[in-house]
Amino acid sequence: MSSYVDATSVAVEHCETMANLHADLAETYNKIADLCRQKLWHQLTVTIIPFVSDSSKLRTTSEGTNSFLALYDKVITTVEKKLNSLSLARVASAVADSLLDSDGTAAKAVLENLTAQSDRLGVPATLFVESKLHLLSLNLLERGGGSLDKGQLQVINESLKANKVKLQEMTVDTSTTLVHSAHYECAMKYRKAVGPPEAFFQEALAYLNYTPMDQMESPHNFAMDLSLAALTGDRVFHFGQVVMTPILTSLEGTPESWLMEFMHTMAKGDVVAFNELSEKYATQIQQQPALVHRAAAVKEKITLLALVNMVFERPSAERTLSFNEIADRIHVHIDQVELVVMRALSLKLIEGSIDQVSQTVDITWVMPRTLTRDQLNELSTRFGEWAVKVSKTADYMGEHTPALFA
Repeated sequence: MSSYVDATSVAVEHCETMANLHADLAETYNKIADLCRQKLWHQLTVTIIPFVSDSSKLRTTSEGTNSFLALYDKVITTVEKKLNSLSLARVASAVADSLLDSDGTAAKAVLENLTAQSDRLGVPATLFVESKLHLLSLNLLERGGGSLDKGQLQVINESLKANKVKLQEMTVDTSTTLVHSAHYECAMKYRKAVGPPEAFFQEALAYLNYTPMDQMESPHNFAMDLSLAALTGDRVFHFGQVVMTPILTSLEGTPESWLMEFMHTMAKGDVVAFNELSEKYATQIQQQPALVHRAAAVKEKITLLALVNMVFERPSAERTLSFNEIADRIHVHIDQVELVVMRALSLKLIEGSIDQVSQTVDITWVMPRTLTRDQLNELSTRFGEWAVKVSKTADYMGEHTPALFA
């Protein structure tokens, strides 16, 4: 009998043993055994991936070891050359995650052994495994309360930079979406550990683009971190990119729902509402060191966004604003208006010129951004008004200059 058949027999025997040991999981283990016998490798991974991803299915073997690790060692590794590389990587990642709390060294070993086979795995699976390995290291840091030395952080950072280049060269499809998600989850975790918040925000947005909420480990915690990074991050003004996704709904009905209110208020550039929320949730704000430390920057941000939204709400032909109008809208003293406008110009939020003699600002451009539903409705109304004006102009031209339309 060939060694390959022997290996398959070992896999089947292990599944039969586990089925007898854990009657509640007998159906799954018997199914895995049948798939091994029939050599249905695709169906095998389709069955095993959700199984090892469900922590409620984790048991111990008769030797007292992690049942997912045993399944990986005695079933997966014996037929790994027959399996899709990315599916193999996903199984390994799930098994490593199951070991995170009990044996971090063993968890890393599972993924490290796969990275050694990068030539056979191919680029997508290798990138996936490397991302999950670095993410595992960062999670071990977070749970252990220790600190990664600069050498370890440098290795992770260099790997992320190199892998991002490879990702950009990769065609995005249903399977490689998982690779992108894994990369940006790792990059996001790295930035959460080392900062700055604006870098975390960018990586988190990319992760959100590739990862459905139901596939996130904790949408609630993600929404909290994303909101805090948006509020405190330097040069982060695109709040519409967040509020137009469903991620903030994970904060509804929780003690952190106040963050969702702040995010919507920032997207609208509503200074009055911002001040009201700041007073209403003063206790919660004091419990967030990032908000306390960056309080002045957050206040400046809502002021600038108020100016940006003021410009956006004006028709393009009516964007010469007086200092008094700006002061009333953004709630600053008139002596501060010029400084606020200059700050907005320097940050490329708007383009235009200041007339100090007439105390007006002529705006020629405002930054493009993702609009909220209210802003989209307002824009739709303006398009309708514009269409009416165009129609009237066409009628007027037709009546008074008929030769042009002959």
